[in-house]
Amino acid sequence: MVAGERGGGGLQPLDAAGRPVGTVDLVDDLPGAVAAREAAERPRWVWGSGAAVYPALLRAGARVERCHDVELTEALLLGHAGRWGEPRSPAAAYARLTGAVVPPDPPARPPAPPGHGQAALFETVPGPPAPGIDTLTRVYADQLTRIAATAHPGRFRLLVAAESAGALVAVEMAAAGLPWRVDVHGELLAELLGEASPMGGPPRRLAELAARIAAALGVRQLHADSPAELLRAFARVGVELPNTRAWVLRGVDHPAVPLLLEYKELYRIWTAHGWAWRDAWVRDGRFRPEYVPAGVVSGRWATRGGGALQIPKVIRRAVVADPGWQLVVADAGQLEPRVLAAVSGDARLATAGAAGDLYAALAQDSFAGDRARAKLALLGAMYGQTGGAALPALAVLKRSYPTAFGYLEAAARTGEAGGLVRSWLGRTCPPGTAGFGDGDDDPVDPDGGADPRSPRARAARARGRFTRNFVIQATAAEWASTLLATLRGELAGVGGELVFFQHDEVVVHCPAELADAVTEAIRRAGARASTLLFGDTPVRFPLDLSTVPCYAHA
Repeated sequence: MVAGERGGGGLQPLDAAGRPVGTVDLVDDLPGAVAAREAAERPRWVWGSGAAVYPALLRAGARVERCHDVELTEALLLGHAGRWGEPRSPAAAYARLTGAVVPPDPPARPPAPPGHGQAALFETVPGPPAPGIDTLTRVYADQLTRIAATAHPGRFRLLVAAESAGALVAVEMAAAGLPWRVDVHGELLAELLGEASPMGGPPRRLAELAARIAAALGVRQLHADSPAELLRAFARVGVELPNTRAWVLRGVDHPAVPLLLEYKELYRIWTAHGWAWRDAWVRDGRFRPEYVPAGVVSGRWATRGGGALQIPKVIRRAVVADPGWQLVVADAGQLEPRVLAAVSGDARLATAGAAGDLYAALAQDSFAGDRARAKLALLGAMYGQTGGAALPALAVLKRSYPTAFGYLEAAARTGEAGGLVRSWLGRTCPPGTAGFGDGDDDPVDPDGGADPRSPRARAARARGRFTRNFVIQATAAEWASTLLATLRGELAGVGGELVFFQHDEVVVHCPAELADAVTEAIRRAGARASTLLFGDTPVRFPLDLSTVPCYAHA
């Protein structure tokens, strides 16, 4: 089925290859027609962009079970072909297909707080509906052909399905909103920041800290949020700093430093989640950000405005379930190491991954019971921390789990050479700088190779660290997206609403009497996601589950 994009809209049945069947059904009440077809047939809907189409359908009461998001799929296919950055809209895909001039994607609109949603279902464009339908159907059929030509079409189809389902979940979560107690939030801000300034400047606590920082540095006045002023003030007392980042400041022994670190933390809360943020983003007891599925190159989600994925733990105290309801919070522990165990084919690491605590199992197997050392080795291998204190532990890891270590090393070497790597389902990393490893402009060392200290060599190593982690982080994002899509289906039969998703954590808001059923639904969804991605693997993907009245208690 295709929901058209002209006026009221049009519906076009398609066969399994994406070819039109019959004629276009023009309808005045598109949400009503979609809801009727959904109830009768439960089709997979094909549309240009779920982010553009689904909000208005949902507001009108038309909730759909499955879709194929042409725009998200085009981005995946372009990336798979090494063509990152090309326009991905249905119009651009159609132009490539027909040999026409490819139009640029429309500019991203600014983030809009709740209440500024789309007023009409579709923008009305002159002309009949058929060309819009024709564009979508031809692009969809072409996408099916390109998916079938990938190295692992079954996996890629799962990636497309999970990504498209994620677009539905993102719209539904924004509509449901995260429960937010404005009174609790106000009490927190008063406790942390003091009274708000009537003039709109920093609140009392920040003003006091700024004065104390200035006194500690021996200056009369100081803007503590200005890195340039801080660097000059520290230099005047004999402390030369490269920057004022927290990790740099923590290495400095000066009485101004603890005050400045506290100021930075509170300043971030004031600017990112203070009174102005609350007035803009919280309405009717709900925080409703705009989620962006696959907004990060690894496939992780992002948000447009509102900072939903950076809510400080202390501010989460304002996320409180409605009376008689609970929050069920699920967090996938040790997800990326378990993904490595599943995708690398290392039988010994997979055995460790069958345990509840993978690091503890690793420690018993190869690190003389030293869990911290086992964790250091595994994280160092995945994130490219291959020197210093991690080096001896990495040597043990390489000796005991050569297949897993080799999987990561191969991804790193491919990246260093400027090549592309893929996740388990087929998401492709962005291309790096062309010419990695050719050494044409690099200084030469005495042995005749490229100088490892040259800018090009350093850039190649940085890309190797990126691709080393990409194959794991992107696959972890796929597991989480598949969990989310599967859980959405489970909740349709159980009750409760998905209200938050962040990397490897989901939050469901449900009546208290349904909390146990929701917990079991999440467990089933996690098991199903693992089977869909990795088949019959011994690796476990356990979920830490909490049923709490307040998010901060999870």
